[in-house]
Amino acid sequence: MRMRTLLAEPMLHFLLIGVALFTAYQWRAPGDPAGRIVVTQGVVDDLVTQHVAAKGREPSYTELNHLIESYVRDEILYREGVRLRLDRDDIVVKRRVRQKIEMIAEEDASTRAPTDADLSAYLMANQARFVQPAVLTFEQVFIGESVSGPAVVHAVAVTHQALRKGTDPEQLGKPTLLPYRMTLTPADLVARDFGASFAAALETAPVGEWVGPIDSSFGAHFVRVSDRTPAVAPQLAAVRDHVVREWENERRQRARNDAYTKMRGEYQVSIETKLATARR
Repeated sequence: MRMRTLLAEPMLHFLLIGVALFTAYQWRAPGDPAGRIVVTQGVVDDLVTQHVAAKGREPSYTELNHLIESYVRDEILYREGVRLRLDRDDIVVKRRVRQKIEMIAEEDASTRAPTDADLSAYLMANQARFVQPAVLTFEQVFIGESVSGPAVVHAVAVTHQALRKGTDPEQLGKPTLLPYRMTLTPADLVARDFGASFAAALETAPVGEWVGPIDSSFGAHFVRVSDRTPAVAPQLAAVRDHVVREWENERRQRARNDAYTKMRGEYQVSIETKLATARR
């Protein structure tokens, strides 16, 4: 009789329902080691695709089983790590999550391909990135590492006089591994070998005359420019692929920054330390 009375109590029913719900939640909770792991057909297809990309062929039955078991192993260990809060304060995990968030932001903003108007406007606003450099043909005589001091000043004067008289320039100056002559060389490559200021000077030097001394990264030179094609701003058709790449890169960066700005506004940040002051 007491058992029937007890079973009829509403409080007991409430407690039993609560225990059942708690048990069901624990069983289904994704972070619990007893939770379900569903390997969908989409997951299997991705595993096969990755295997084909790496091996050049589809996996065998045994290999596919190993791939699936490896996926399950990774999932279980990941869930266990999250359950133990091992993902907290892990810089590698944070960076990987950050990369994924930024990729999502980039993809959300990539639904529209650039039009010719977009690319033309971008080219106009960023001409310096796409200018085709001047093309130079020149000879150089290396004088020395410095043009200061009486001996060097004398060498400069003697070399200049000899060049004006038509002396073979290859017989003048100091020995060097630098090329005596560069033919039809873009100015950016000249700058790479001799320095930016040297290349800039050659872009304005008179053609056909020995001029100098002109400083390079190595010292001073007399230089004769025999041919020069000035730098030009190209038409869109000539650099379209390059402009598209740069436009896309800037769009992705802008999408990341915009997404972060929006998310940043939803957080209040407290820095609980004294910021280092700049040393005077």
